[in-house]
Amino acid sequence: MTTKLAPAAPTSTPLLILLSLLTVYLVWGSTYYAIRVAIGSIPPMGMLGLRFLVAGVILYAVLRLRGVAAPTRQGWRLSGVIGLLMLFGGTGLVTLAEREASSSVAAMMIAVSPLFAALIGRFWGEQTGGREWLGIGVGLIGIVLLNVSELHATPLAAALLLLAPLCWTFGSQWSRHLPLPGGLMNSAAQMVLGGGFMLLLSALLREPWRTPTPASLWALLYLTSVGSLLAYSAYTYLVMHTRAVLATSYAYVNPLVAVLIGVGIGGEHLGTLGYLALVIIVGGVGLMTWPRKPAPVQTSPEQTGPERT
Repeated sequence: MTTKLAPAAPTSTPLLILLSLLTVYLVWGSTYYAIRVAIGSIPPMGMLGLRFLVAGVILYAVLRLRGVAAPTRQGWRLSGVIGLLMLFGGTGLVTLAEREASSSVAAMMIAVSPLFAALIGRFWGEQTGGREWLGIGVGLIGIVLLNVSELHATPLAAALLLLAPLCWTFGSQWSRHLPLPGGLMNSAAQMVLGGGFMLLLSALLREPWRTPTPASLWALLYLTSVGSLLAYSAYTYLVMHTRAVLATSYAYVNPLVAVLIGVGIGGEHLGTLGYLALVIIVGGVGLMTWPRKPAPVQTSPEQTGPERT
């Protein structure tokens, strides 16, 4: 009996990793406000279903036209499981919570993702360095300060916002050890199946649909194209090519972006304590993302001795 291995992932480069980090830092920070605008006149599950299904179908079609092989039956099945964990369990619960919480609070609560990633990663033998643990701790202090500032959420919204990153980080970590489709086809398959499931759920829940406002439609377009096609693909790349703590470090930068957008555009209020918390959060990210020192190479006496002829 042979084990079918996942297709080889593209070679990573520091530039691609940096660009992917910047993408998920900035884009996903802005999506929290966009979600609140979108669900203003579009039901939550229906909005997410359209967002991910359309983005997934577009990406899948482009990849197939470029000659990328379609996922195997096993690849589709596993992508569906990961898509449900990350897209429904992660993004879906955040969207439901934003009916009773501000976009700033939603982004803040997701900042526990690096902590969950570090803990869950230990089940697969991944080690988290001392400076990374320190960065996680510093970031969580910032989150506590934000939660005692002017921004608040209902108990139900807070519970959903705590469960969401647990689903997301578990799905992310598990995906690193599964024979999923290679490259961007992995993102496409997850979005197609995850989006399709949420549209079906929307129909089963009989979510009320009404004529969407132009603002909601523009927000949905932004979430579909930039938030899903671009940023979700960038995150999938990071999951496959970087340490778990680094891949989830977006969760500490997103609150900074989300709060600035919420305050600047959405009319949310943040005082001195809140801004101090954001500075502390950024410091935690710096500790987590600072490059590790390369491990010393141990050589045997034969390798260090004179060359034999």
